[in-house]
Amino acid sequence: MQIKHITQFIESIAPLSFQESYDNCGLIVGRQEDEISGVLITLDITEEIVDEAISRKLNLIVAHHPIIFGGLKKLNGKNYIERCVAKAIKNDIAIYAAHTNLDGVFGGVNSKICEKLQLQNCRMLIPMQNFLKKLVTFVPVNDSEKVRQALFAAGAGNIGNYDSCSFSQSGLGSFKGNDQTNPYIGEKNQLHFEEETRIETIFPKHIQNKVIQALLEAHPYEEVAYDIYPLENDFTQGGTGMIGELAEPMNELVFLKNLKEIFNCRVIKHTQLLGKPIKKVAVCGGSGSSFLNKAIAQNADIYISGDFKYHQFFDAEQQIIIADIGHYESEQFTKEVFYELLTKKFPKFAVHLSEISTNPVNYLI
Repeated sequence: MQIKHITQFIESIAPLSFQESYDNCGLIVGRQEDEISGVLITLDITEEIVDEAISRKLNLIVAHHPIIFGGLKKLNGKNYIERCVAKAIKNDIAIYAAHTNLDGVFGGVNSKICEKLQLQNCRMLIPMQNFLKKLVTFVPVNDSEKVRQALFAAGAGNIGNYDSCSFSQSGLGSFKGNDQTNPYIGEKNQLHFEEETRIETIFPKHIQNKVIQALLEAHPYEEVAYDIYPLENDFTQGGTGMIGELAEPMNELVFLKNLKEIFNCRVIKHTQLLGKPIKKVAVCGGSGSSFLNKAIAQNADIYISGDFKYHQFFDAEQQIIIADIGHYESEQFTKEVFYELLTKKFPKFAVHLSEISTNPVNYLI
C-alpha cells in the first residue's frame, strides 16, 4: 500500500480545504507513491517520536500538529524542528499532519471530546460560513433521475442529517445547434424546444470539481447548461468547537471532578462556580479561548478548552464557567480518532499508537 492511500482517505474525512490559513496540514515529508511498512500515530512530532518510528520500522508518522508551520530556510539541526525533519528524511520516514482540518469536522477532535463527556445533541459551536454553493442545471425529463443520482453520488445534496436533497421544477428549454453540433435531441440549425427538469441542489465548495464532473458525465447534452451560486447559509457539518448537552444536569463540582478524571488532568484552571447545575457544555480542543463569546451566546453552562490567559478568565462575567484543562489534555484523544478511522478502513494494515507522551508541560504538585 502506498502513502497516498492513507492520506487520501484521511482527507476524504478531513479535507485540506477545512484547515485555517495559518496551518500546514497534509504530507509534510515524503512521497505519495512510496510504499508503507506501517503507521505510527502521535499528537506531536518530536525527536523521540521519529526514533520510535525507526525502532519499530514504521515509515509513516501521522500526527495532529504539523512539525512545520512556517518555511524552513536551513536544515542545520539548530532546533528540534530541523533535527526531526532531517532525521525523518535520512531514514525515509514520511510525516503527515491533520490539524485544524480534523478539528473542524464531525467525527474529529471535538467530536471525540464530546464522546468522552457523553454529550448528546452535539453540533458545531461555530459553523463554517461561505462554504456552501448551489448548483442549478436543466435536464431532459427522461434523464433527470440519472443526473440527480449522479450528483448525489458525488456528494451534493447533503443538509445536516439528511442526504439526497434537491428541488425539481418542470419547464421548457430551447436551443439551436450549428453545423458543428451533434444534438442529443433535435436537428442541426433548427430551433428546438424540449421539456426539461430544473434541478437544484447544494454542495460544499471543496467538492465542486467532483460535482461538476459528475454532472457532465451523466448529462446527455453536448453543452450542459448549469449555474453555480455562492450561499450564505451556515455549513453545519464543519466549523470550530462543538456544543452538546448532558443526559441529566450535573452539579458543577461533580462535573469538574469527572472532567479531571476523564482527561487525566493534573490540574484544571476554572472560573468561579455559579451555583447552578451544568447541562449545556461547549468544548474546543487546543487553544479555544477566543471563542468564549460564542459559548456564552449559545447559553452554555461551561466552556472547556485550553490556553486561556489570565485576563481572559475575567471575560466569563459570571455568565459561564471556563474550564482550562490544558492544550495537550484537550487533544490527547486525537490519537484515538486517527486509530479508529485507519483500522476500520484498513483492518489488515499495521497501525500503531505511539507509546510516548509528547506533552511539553510538567506540573509540580
